[in-house]
Amino acid sequence: QVRLQASGPGLVKPSQTLSLTCAVSGGSITTNYYYCSWIRQPPGKGLESIGYTAYSGSTYYSPSLKSRTSISRDTSKNQYTLQLSSVTPADTTVYYCARARIVPSTSYWGKGTRVPFSS
Repeated sequence: QVRLQASGPGLVKPSQTLSLTCAVSGGSITTNYYYCSWIRQPPGKGLESIGYTAYSGSTYYSPSLKSRTSISRDTSKNQYTLQLSSVTPADTTVYYCARARIVPSTSYWGKGTRVPFSS
């Protein structure tokens, strides 16, 4: 059974870097054609894609967040990490990690992780 568990350091202050790590079990992050993503959901809004690291190691970032986003992976630990720099209160929301492939359509989601903001 594939499971994803996101974890982070806790409070984030303005202008700091938000860092979240998603640990994957039951399936390798390098398995062909799987994409490991970060998604968030601002209050009252729909899901927003942040970016992903592909099975090949390549990465993609949403244009709206690209300048502040970095996604890396540690294949030895089977986990991947999101770093979002220069955070503002608008970045305080629920973050999800997910592992998915298109054909056949398969997706696994971790539970949402709310990142609290400290002023």
